[in-house]
Formats: sequence, structure tokens, C-alpha cells
Amino acid sequence: MAFDLDRARRDTPGCASVLHFNNAGASLMPQPVVAAVVGHVQAEARIGGYEAAAQAHPAVERVYDAAATLLGCQRDEVAVVENATRAWDMAFYAVPLGPGDRILTAMNEYASNYLAFLQVTRKTGASIEVIPNDEYGQISVAALRQAIDDRVKLIALTHIPTNSGLVQPAAAVGAVAREAGVLYLLDACQSVGQQPVDVEAIGCDMLSTTGRKYLRGPRGTGLLYVRRSVLERLEPPFVDLHAAEWVARDRYTIRPDARRFENWETNYAGKIGLGVALDYALSWGLEHIRQRITTLASTLRTRLTALPGVTVHDPGIERCGIVSFTVAGTEPAGIQHALAQQRINVTVSRLPSTRLDMEARGLSSVVRASVHYYNSEAEVERFCTTLTALCSHAR
Repeated sequence: MAFDLDRARRDTPGCASVLHFNNAGASLMPQPVVAAVVGHVQAEARIGGYEAAAQAHPAVERVYDAAATLLGCQRDEVAVVENATRAWDMAFYAVPLGPGDRILTAMNEYASNYLAFLQVTRKTGASIEVIPNDEYGQISVAALRQAIDDRVKLIALTHIPTNSGLVQPAAAVGAVAREAGVLYLLDACQSVGQQPVDVEAIGCDMLSTTGRKYLRGPRGTGLLYVRRSVLERLEPPFVDLHAAEWVARDRYTIRPDARRFENWETNYAGKIGLGVALDYALSWGLEHIRQRITTLASTLRTRLTALPGVTVHDPGIERCGIVSFTVAGTEPAGIQHALAQQRINVTVSRLPSTRLDMEARGLSSVVRASVHYYNSEAEVERFCTTLTALCSHAR
């Protein structure tokens, strides 16, 4: 089926203003999402916040059904929180750990996650073990399997790293976790929305993601999936009157569903907008989206590789919509700034964000260009032509 690029761009007002290759940072929102968010804020101003939320109850609840469809789970396994970091933290800090327990992770783990590992291991006496990469630059599933013993309490993996187009073999990792009966936490911040992500096929017990990236939702929104069968093993690191009920002076009970990881106050406009964004993504079809993004990114990599002085830094067997590169003689930050002057958006991934991976590959920073389905082939050509001119000028 041909991709309807005209519709995608018509629905995306920002396409008229910028060439946006920073979708792994925050995508341009489609008009239906913008309308939903603005409409609810206007309702809050008109009739009051509590009253607007009550009036919009079906739209508020819709996000759980849409997320369940998107992820292949049940609605009671979904929590809506303020961002992917909070979603990941709520899951991780709920895992019971003690002296001698082991956390297994990968070379490309994101800084915020690794900082949490360091904090918790210092407090509990647990330890972190980083599984080496295989010859393709992705986590070695064989090494992971060999590392399993009865002290391993958690496998934590970032599905797509912040600094490259690598897609980790998440389902193969899930198979190891299931065989061992070990909890598996997947950071899917960069993958949900740009490719199908099915929690049953992957086999993860917990999954965190954000609204603002490939899902094209508003900032300040995130999702946490927690498998129903592990919920009772995970007590939230903090609770309020939404997550729990104060049933007696000295006793409380925690909600039986994933909403135990939420809190009472929430951004209702963002939550409604996220639900609309999820439905919008589902209307395109995630496999259709994946094919479009993969094709565009592959074209961009091919064009960049052919440019003098440009090196692409995307390892792995499977790659996605993130394209990372450097230009000889020019700092990535300089490239970002020069492109911004031409109304072209990219970002820079720096060593502290994925320290283990960047150090191992001898990189201090890379330019990160990330495409989405509403980007066009003409934009890829313009991007490469502009970059060529910038490089020529620098020389």
C-alpha cells in the first residue's frame, strides 16, 4: 500500500516551518493532537479543571484502551505517568533488591537508567553487570544466557539507544528472561511509535515509553506497562490516595492494577492528547510506519555515507529511524548550530548520555538525525545538500 505522504504532511503544520529531523527528541505533533490538548485547556479555563476532567472522562479513559491495543496487553496493565523516565523509575525502584543480587544490562544503557542502578546498588549491596556486545555491536544474547544464575533479579535493556540507530534484539533477550524466570524491564522510549512493539512477543515484564517522541504526543506524557502476573511482586516506591487506599489508621491497601504506579494529580490535557496520538498512530498502522521510517533512514544513511568526511555510526543487524554521524574536522555541536540556521532540526548525543557505549567506540559526541514518516525524500536530499555545503565552507 502506497504511503500517503500528502496526508501526513497536511496533518502536520510544523512541516511548513522546519525540516524536522529531531523526532527521537520530540516529534512534530499532528493537528488532531494539538486540537485535543488545546481544546481541553480551554475547557479548564471555561468551566474549571475538575469539571472539565469529569466532562472529558471517556477521552481520559481512552488512553488506556489505545495503549493496550498498541502494546498488545490489557488496559489494567497500563499506567499513564508524566514521562518515560518516571515510568522507568517507578518500575525499577519497585523491584526488590538486596545484597548479592545482580542486575544485568547492556553497553548502550541510557544515563538516567544507569544512574538509578548506581544509586540502588550503593544502597542495597546489589551489583550491576554489563553484558558485552556481539560482533554486530548489539547485546550478546549468548553472553547474557551464560551470565544467568540464581542471583540475577533483573534484566534491564534499552531497546533503541539514544545515540544510534541500533535496534537491540529485545525478543531474544525476553526468551532468556522467561527461561530463567527473571524480571525483564525494557526501556522502549525510542521504539514505541516507530515500529510494532508487542509485549507478549518481546516477553518483557515491564516497559516504559514516552509520548513526545515517535508517538507524536504532547511533552510531559509517558506510559508504563506492567505484566499482570508480576504486579503483586512490585510495590511502588511511593504511593498516594490514587495508588492506594487508607483503609484504617495503621493500614492501607494498594490498587490491584498498574495504576498503582500513577499519582492522583495529572495533566489531563496531555493525557487526552496522548490518547489521540495513540489512536492516530494506530490509524496509520505500526508496520506501515516502520516500513516508511526504515526506508527513509536507509536512504539518509546511504546518502551520508557517500559524502566526503562523513562517517555514519549506526551498529547492529536491525536499524531504525535514528541516523548518527560525525563530520571530520567539525564538532557535532557546530553542525547542529549551522543546520539550525537553515531551519533544519537535529540534535547532538554526547558521551555522558551513553557513556559505556561511547567510550568503547571512541566517540565524544555525534550528530543525531532522526526521521519520521511525515518527512519526505525531498527533505533527505535538502538535508544532504545543505550538509555538503556546510562541510565545503568549513574546509
